Amino acid sequence: MPIPYDIPEVLDRREGPHGEVVLRRHGDRLEIIANGCFLMDTSDGRSERRLVDAARDALAGRERPDVLIGGLGVGFSLAHAAADPRWGRITVVEREHAIVEWHRDGPLAALSARALSDPRTEIVETDLVAHVNETSDTYDALCLDIDNGPDWTVTDGNGNLYREAGLASCARVLRPGGVLAVWSAQPSPEFEGTLRNAGFQQVRTEEIPVARGVPDVVHLAISPG
Repeated sequence: MPIPYDIPEVLDRREGPHGEVVLRRHGDRLEIIANGCFLMDTSDGRSERRLVDAARDALAGRERPDVLIGGLGVGFSLAHAAADPRWGRITVVEREHAIVEWHRDGPLAALSARALSDPRTEIVETDLVAHVNETSDTYDALCLDIDNGPDWTVTDGNGNLYREAGLASCARVLRPGGVLAVWSAQPSPEFEGTLRNAGFQQVRTEEIPVARGVPDVVHLAISPG
């Protein structure tokens, strides 16, 4: 007798300027797939929440810090930040219009509706790399989760963010002593070295155990100044 298994159900599929993005349901989970690459699902979220908390903790009690979250994803980081009254302005940069729509009035709205209605929250629909290069805004923390890590990017253009020039742009929009926190599915000693070469200080990597597989990590660094 064949062993039954769940077949993911595609809820929406879009073609955008950066390729294909898919939202699907797999059992009780919602999953986002970009260009055939699994990005994240709603099964856990502890490392996405820790990304935000680790950045806040590294700010050492700074009052009402402003945070930029790079990547809306399934909304774990945004929802967790909005649930914390210690954050000031919460800006989310997301380049995929489809993902924003899935949160505003689609299947992901149940996770993020309260956070999206928070007056501190602003969604900016643009590419993160372009945003840190062009914006005049500054932040106390950058929490970046747009790839599976510095060594496993969703699109080739994202790779520039993890090189010295991209990190210089991140430092430009960080206030003195601000925190850069980067989510990754695995550690990257090479990225740690690049952070130091770009002038960041107190570089470290924190592991977060997950339900299945190897731990996720958050790379943390303090901007110069």
